[in-house]
Amino acid sequence: MSSDRTEDFDFHLPESLIAQEPARPREAARLLDATQPGIFADRHIRDLPSLLKRGDLLVANNTAVIRAQLHGLRGEAKIGITLDQIQPDGSWHVLVRNARRLKVGDTIAFPGVQDIARVLALEPGGGAMLRFSAEGDAFDVFLQKAGALALPPYIHRPEGPTAQDTSDYATIFECNKGAVAAPTAGLHFTPALLKAVDATGAQRCTLTLHVGAGTFLPVREAEISEHKMHSERGIITPETAERINATRKAGGRIIAIGTTSLRLLETATDENGIVHPFDGTTSIFIRPGYQFRAVDMLLTNFHLPRSTLFMLVSAFAGVERARQIYAHAVASGYRFYSYGDACLLRCAHSIHAPTSEQ
Repeated sequence: MSSDRTEDFDFHLPESLIAQEPARPREAARLLDATQPGIFADRHIRDLPSLLKRGDLLVANNTAVIRAQLHGLRGEAKIGITLDQIQPDGSWHVLVRNARRLKVGDTIAFPGVQDIARVLALEPGGGAMLRFSAEGDAFDVFLQKAGALALPPYIHRPEGPTAQDTSDYATIFECNKGAVAAPTAGLHFTPALLKAVDATGAQRCTLTLHVGAGTFLPVREAEISEHKMHSERGIITPETAERINATRKAGGRIIAIGTTSLRLLETATDENGIVHPFDGTTSIFIRPGYQFRAVDMLLTNFHLPRSTLFMLVSAFAGVERARQIYAHAVASGYRFYSYGDACLLRCAHSIHAPTSEQ
């Protein structure tokens, strides 16, 4: 079963279930184990190692979040800017609030710093291309002074992100700067949990997908096939591709830590299930009807109604199964979104082991 109607991916979520802080310690977050057909097991993230097998390979996203939220001035007009994606020529694609106060050629100043940005282009819907006077290492210094974390809008911080958010909204895997939003499934991992994972004989590797501001954009179209997916920069090294392919050949399971890892893996995998090295952008939109080629299991947080990520989960687990999973999560008081709990899913539609929808 599949649907092209956005309304079919809606569900009721009480606001009280939207997490405003992460679980402490991180591995104390709840884990809904939905890997067995017809069964839900309520666990915790610390139980993940017991669900792994020797020869499994966990693939995490090692992107690091930058301070992507900026507040600028064009004359007296206040301009809100969220960095989205750096371009090959060094300019930035951004999302702008109060974009109607801008025109091409305008200069945007930032209080407290000398650096400026010039408007290169404006797009319908609030997108823009900017060139900053600071680039490279100087741009990093600029962001440390003028930028703030672009926390998701459902995390309420009336006074702005806190010092605690700086550490809470960072994964243990991070090493490559460039993301606007954190790959939130990775937020659950700690040194102790990784040590327990390693003790099972499961292996780990990383890739890079710089999550852009577009991840926060809702699906506004009535038909999901009309939705234009945002693009994001990703890298899979030859070494990582080789490890994944070797795991598959040996009969091990590929377990994606988060939808960002899954999206890049599926982008880089051919019709025969071979993962190739990748360095480029992806705008892959995974929705029901998609046949998965790279991933056997998925660890992911609970996502927004009517979002592309819930559509991805519906494609991965099966539409009806996904509805059951989310209904169980709501009824059982699981915490949703970036700082919330997680679920572990088994792929229902794979070229490696075709099954009917659960």
